[in-house]
Amino acid sequence: MADTSARTLRLLSLLQTHRYWPGAELADRLGISARTLRRDIDRLRELGYPVDARTGADGGYQLAAGAALPPLVLDDDEAVAITVCLQAGSQGAVDGLAEPSVRALAKLVTVLPTRLRRRVDALRAMTVSTGWTLPLSDVDPTVITALAMACRAEERLTFAYTAADGETSTREVEPHRLVSLGRRWYLVAYDLTRHAWRTFRVDRLTDSHPTGTRFRPRDLPAPDAATFVRTGIGARRSGYIVTADLEAPTAHIESRVGRWCTTTPLTPTRTRIHMSVDNLDWPILLLGKAEADFQVIEPPELIARLADWGTRFTRSCDT
Repeated sequence: MADTSARTLRLLSLLQTHRYWPGAELADRLGISARTLRRDIDRLRELGYPVDARTGADGGYQLAAGAALPPLVLDDDEAVAITVCLQAGSQGAVDGLAEPSVRALAKLVTVLPTRLRRRVDALRAMTVSTGWTLPLSDVDPTVITALAMACRAEERLTFAYTAADGETSTREVEPHRLVSLGRRWYLVAYDLTRHAWRTFRVDRLTDSHPTGTRFRPRDLPAPDAATFVRTGIGARRSGYIVTADLEAPTAHIESRVGRWCTTTPLTPTRTRIHMSVDNLDWPILLLGKAEADFQVIEPPELIARLADWGTRFTRSCDT
């Protein structure tokens, strides 16, 4: 049984690497007969994997998109969440995970049902990721996917929005892009009531509904949606403005963390970074990822937070 299970997993892995396998070649790769191959294919189908077969002299097998997600028994939201996380990993969100994330993403998307593939495609096309982020856990994944699909469909949305001062209003917008930045999700959209581009925090957005009205996309007054969100956050000066000097050339700093901050060369071997954050743990992670000695200029709260982290890390090394 162990050999059969291992061979079945090997068969599944091979089917996930090519769109189509001639039967003879597939059996040869597995070192089994054509009859055994047919039994193993049937076993995959019993597990819920949709395998198409082509008969005849040039017959073979292909893993097709299915109506269910085997064998992890994921619901729709879990499947979409895993796919989005893999996408973030494929963009270099965590060092060393880009290549395996791409492979895993390709395998998962291959077997996603059509209804889920549309949601995933919308998220992949309409979400701007700034890299390694820690999004809040209280954002409903169904809201994220619904917003992404509205962005792709170029369909107006209405929703209730609670501002920072607690005031709630109803908005009608032309959605443009979703941006994952720091610990937040943001919707960049043209506000039809205020006749201006706006950034909306998704965790403050409720009761969203497409209106059924399509629109012609407007020109965003920024190079991209992520820049628009960063500029807006900086202009409001909410949270903290972080400034630090790092002992490394600007090219090195930009290659490591340039997606999440702005850089200014001070000397050939010293670089200053700036970033706006609403949580002081995020810049600590970024400074660690930069792999360079550094000095925090501001804010003083970050210096105190670093000292606390440093004490705990040092204590853990002494045990």
